[in-house]
Amino acid sequence: MRSDRAQLVAIELVDASGETGLGFAQSLLQSLPAPDEIERIFATEAWPMLEGRHPAAVALAVSRVRGGNARRMTFPFEESIQHAVWDLFAKQSGLPLWRMLGADRTTVPVYASGLDFHLPDHDFTELFGNACERGFRGFKIKVGHPDIERDLHRLDLLKKATGGAGRVMIDANEAWTAQEAIQALRLFERAGHSIYWLEDPIPRDDFDGLKMLRRLGLTRINAGEYLDVTGKRKLIEARACDMLNVHGQVSDVMRAGWLANEANVEVTLGNTFLELGVNMALALPGVRWLEYSFQNFDHLVEAPYEMADGLIHGRDAPGHGLTLNEAARQSGGALPGDRGMAA
Repeated sequence: MRSDRAQLVAIELVDASGETGLGFAQSLLQSLPAPDEIERIFATEAWPMLEGRHPAAVALAVSRVRGGNARRMTFPFEESIQHAVWDLFAKQSGLPLWRMLGADRTTVPVYASGLDFHLPDHDFTELFGNACERGFRGFKIKVGHPDIERDLHRLDLLKKATGGAGRVMIDANEAWTAQEAIQALRLFERAGHSIYWLEDPIPRDDFDGLKMLRRLGLTRINAGEYLDVTGKRKLIEARACDMLNVHGQVSDVMRAGWLANEANVEVTLGNTFLELGVNMALALPGVRWLEYSFQNFDHLVEAPYEMADGLIHGRDAPGHGLTLNEAARQSGGALPGDRGMAA
């Protein structure tokens, strides 16, 4: 799958005092409907569960899945709503979101993730060479090409670009069988490449295959990216991963992180919009890495999160710390209308 454009919607939830919670929804593979239709979808499918409720009541709610109610919205507002609700909840509490979630550290290491499968060798080398110069402490490349020698060639290029510095992670996006994953790892090892983790090597629900890979101990097995919270629980219970991969929905990430912590399983924070996941990464003790993929959305906010010396820093401002850039607001055309939320 390849996408050259990301189409975005910003939502702002406003309480009675005028405090605002910000979230972003994106569509990678389908064109956005007209602004009026986006607003209609929000008003019909999202607003009824928000209107008149306190942000804390939305953020902390545990609901029962029942029948036809268990379905996604027509437009993917789910994650953006969680971001906006938790942003507003933390602002009303006067705390940075990461502090409100219980963090007692202020930084977490970041690794450079290329989303590089389509890149020619020159661009691949330039991307990771620049990432190394910027101080990233790990580098993740895509593997799973039909020609395994191409994967090996990319690892050779990565070593040259980074001088062998930092951790090397690989992500197969479910391209292999368990046996193919074993053969690939052994090939890479013979070629002198130490793989820190292998991410999503086989189909997400092949727990037996993941357990076999984990028991062989050729590298750490990072899995769970494509599973919902229920699937992540089953993955942990099966002891089928060394690392649980979580992403951006704040409530779901914290619940999955609690389950992983109970089982003493490390957690990795995958791509989140504008690295908003730093708030959860700082709060969950099992997180040692946050993914950064050079998605170039920084212009949408007044100030992105600070990164230096391979670390990303939490923001001291109440909320998640991101505010919509006014120039982006004006140049982005019509957005869904700002909608009040009861304090």
